[in-house]
Amino acid sequence: MWNRRFYRKAAGGTHPIGWSVEAVVNVVGSSIAREADHVLYTLAGPEISVATTKAYSAQLVAVDCLAVQFAFVRGMITEEQYSYYISELQTIPEKIQKALEDKERIQWFAAKHANAHDVFFIGRGIDYAVGLEGSLKLKEVSYVHSEAYAAGELKHGTISLIEDGTLVIGVLTQRELYEKTISNMVECKSRGAYLMGLTTFGKYETEDHVDFTVYVPRVDEHFVGSLAVVPLQLLGYYVSVAKGLDVDKPRNLAKSVTVE
Repeated sequence: MWNRRFYRKAAGGTHPIGWSVEAVVNVVGSSIAREADHVLYTLAGPEISVATTKAYSAQLVAVDCLAVQFAFVRGMITEEQYSYYISELQTIPEKIQKALEDKERIQWFAAKHANAHDVFFIGRGIDYAVGLEGSLKLKEVSYVHSEAYAAGELKHGTISLIEDGTLVIGVLTQRELYEKTISNMVECKSRGAYLMGLTTFGKYETEDHVDFTVYVPRVDEHFVGSLAVVPLQLLGYYVSVAKGLDVDKPRNLAKSVTVE
């Protein structure tokens, strides 16, 4: 534990002298921006909807940029690798646009499962993080109970919740983890689950194991979350629309949280 005399107040808490608090925020002059030592503004524009999607996407890319820069400054990657990662990040906008072109299929799928009672998102590593955002958006705007689980933890109790017709969405963008997550999904299918697989173009063998497949363009696996999250955000949106709900103003939620 750090000695208290080496701490100073910052951003509502304490941290050691010599450290600085960095903030990644969208709104200039926000509470976090005022408290932080340095601020990286995403400048994603006004956030109209309570369940924001563009702020998530903008912050994710901002953090990716920071990670690449830190890796280069610390000598963890070469100049060639640095240039490669930056070039991959620069392809993300057009690839997101490509992912959006599949929205009609996702809308059809959402309408088909709009009355689902339980939805489970599973994945490993980055895919698990993507599943967390997909689950959050679905429950936020459609009021469907959904949970995201690390696929490797299913056999530790969660799989007992799977029954006939339960929708299980597997995120499958990480090459080295693909087979393990597919295996977990097959286990769910054997217990009656309906499977949706989300993967990258080229992984067409996914269709041999799942009932419905969504593809996103390929990009370096470190950054694929920026693309994989788009179909899941669309899914939440279209389920909400199919149920006749106000997507921009979900019940019980507010844009600014003023209580602890």
